[in-house]
Amino acid sequence: MEDLENKIVPPEKNVSQEQVEAWKKKHGDVFRVVVGGRVAYLKRPDRRTLGAAAVVGKNDPMKYNEILLKNCWLDGDEEIKTDDSLFLGVSAKLGELIEIEEAELKKL
Repeated sequence: MEDLENKIVPPEKNVSQEQVEAWKKKHGDVFRVVVGGRVAYLKRPDRRTLGAAAVVGKNDPMKYNEILLKNCWLDGDEEIKTDDSLFLGVSAKLGELIEIEEAELKKL
């Protein structure tokens, strides 16, 4: 499946492995999202970003996704941020960036 993705992504938007490693060193996990032949490289959102998005998202759910995308963006095709169909495609995947560890609560 990776070969198919590489064929539809414009080669100029494929970043080097060195760049990916530098991002990983700075941000932790790095993700590549492909939508409509365009690509975006994203990092996980931090607590501050999630908090800001949650406050705004109460009144405007689309703004929630805009804040997440803007703050998680590392590189990619800028059209993803401005084209509604591309933005909505990426928006459907943004929730997967949020990693939640399972906690255990025990009454003592």
